[in-house]
Amino acid sequence: MASSRKSVLFVCLGNICRSPIAEAVFKKMATDASVVDKWRIDSAATSTYEIGNPPDHRGQACLKKHGVPMMHVASDLKKKANSVKNSKAKIELLGSYDPEKQLIIKDPYYGHEEDFENVYQQCVRCCKVFLERNS
Repeated sequence: MASSRKSVLFVCLGNICRSPIAEAVFKKMATDASVVDKWRIDSAATSTYEIGNPPDHRGQACLKKHGVPMMHVASDLKKKANSVKNSKAKIELLGSYDPEKQLIIKDPYYGHEEDFENVYQQCVRCCKVFLERNS
């Protein structure tokens, strides 16, 4: 069964804002749709700045407000990539699934709570379409 599971890895610069929000949103959607056991869901960073750190407190607060559970520590994309043999990975922008055609999910790190809300809402839209197309 494990070999027939699909995988999704959400990636951003530090893995403390956008990618952990996308990971938590997708995991909740897959759980709610009773397909979470068919997926391997994770997130990682393209940099090493934040490795080992928890998600930004504003992102955690946003997810808590929406009832989306999050258990996460920033992890390294290179380490994850080195652990995969015979990868058939396809790299896409999550924003390419946005029905509102907002391709880029803007980094909320230097912003305010409403910027994290915007990231959350865009992740919800994108993850919904991604899950529909890939389930």
